[in-house]
Amino acid sequence: MPSFDTVCEANLVEVRNAVDNTMKEIGTRFDFKGTAASITLKDKEITMVGDAEFQLAQIEDILRSKLTKRSVDIRFLDRGDVQKMGGDKVKQIVKVRNGIETEASKKIQRLIKDSKIKVQASIQGDAVRVSGGKRDDLQAAMALIRKDMADLPLSFNNFRD
Repeated sequence: MPSFDTVCEANLVEVRNAVDNTMKEIGTRFDFKGTAASITLKDKEITMVGDAEFQLAQIEDILRSKLTKRSVDIRFLDRGDVQKMGGDKVKQIVKVRNGIETEASKKIQRLIKDSKIKVQASIQGDAVRVSGGKRDDLQAAMALIRKDMADLPLSFNNFRD
């Protein structure tokens, strides 16, 4: 039976490269000289440190441009709140989204069920497997998911015939 998996996975190697390039640019830019500006990646969390919220916005802008150059969708980034550190420093934690949350999985499943396309959707951990009798039905389901779930950076893999 033909099927495919709907997943939400960032290329973590490219994310690491983008963070490293951002750190290099912070080290060479004149407006960051003598400041506490830094960016680090640990597990799936990017920590940005700066002297002010304005500086964090500049660091995030550099990071977004580096991610875009490396073909990583910026919708994978989930920004946290700006937190005050000792002195006048601030930090912000940005999480890299990986996997589809259960709410979004259920929404995809309901969307496919309500569409009357002859396919079935089942939640498999942090992915949604869609299976059906015809390849055309699966492609219609992909188009439907792309159109209605535009806020998530979804990709489709494991396509089986």
